[in-house]
Amino acid sequence: MGQPDFLVVGHVSKDLTNGGHRAGGTAIYSALTARNLGRRVAVVTSAGRDLDLGQFLEGVELVCVPSPVTTTFRNVYTKGARRQRLYALAERIKTEDVPLAWRTAPIVLLGPIVGELEGDMIDQFPSSLLGVTPQGWLREWDEEGSVLPRRWSDADRLLTRLDVLIVSEEDLAGEAGTLRPKLGIPKISVLTQGAKGATLYCQGRRSHFPVRQTTALDPTGAGVIFAAAFLVRLAETDDPAEATRFANVAASLSVEKAGLSSVPTRAEIEAAMTNRR
Repeated sequence: MGQPDFLVVGHVSKDLTNGGHRAGGTAIYSALTARNLGRRVAVVTSAGRDLDLGQFLEGVELVCVPSPVTTTFRNVYTKGARRQRLYALAERIKTEDVPLAWRTAPIVLLGPIVGELEGDMIDQFPSSLLGVTPQGWLREWDEEGSVLPRRWSDADRLLTRLDVLIVSEEDLAGEAGTLRPKLGIPKISVLTQGAKGATLYCQGRRSHFPVRQTTALDPTGAGVIFAAAFLVRLAETDDPAEATRFANVAASLSVEKAGLSSVPTRAEIEAAMTNRR
């Protein structure tokens, strides 16, 4: 296995719909985004045989930890707010599941969606631009599978080890909101705020970036597409503000379509940025 340009570690998911299910999760959306931006991409995940990952991750190298089931959700949107229910949970991903050759990837995104990664995963990539979307460390579920916000118990220990933290306003509800005062701890943090844009925390300053106006069809995956686009553009430019503008446009394009087809190409993002000027 050769070294990828962009590595993502986290569960894929099956998202139940009225018509069956579709593939989702941080791993899939971020991998497709990085691939569309010209990166050589690899994914470490866990899933069951009920999800054909090769069908969705064409051109992406894959390590899949065998599991009896795939992490499965149902998402219900009401007036822009999402309620989730967890139906199945795949196996955890351990540090030894990540190939040694992949641990020096220039860009790494840790994207837990159900707490499937141990905190020490953060220490496995000392030479990488390391980003985290902590959604899976900010939620828990009850006996019926209803997903609820929780406090990220390891935040104080782990935030200083990150290069980039990207978290959504939606994920900071309830007890998870205890993370909000700590957004200045990592080198760079971005708070994504849906139609309101994104707020960048960097070098002790906070800057807000409005989003391109659009008509939203399906917001699923937009935050993850933002995260992957931000990391790729940050690696290219070393400019957090430019990376935020680029990722804002990528996310705004994504909500205009549904499912995995919503992941934009670089040409589409650049054209939309040009039209905004």
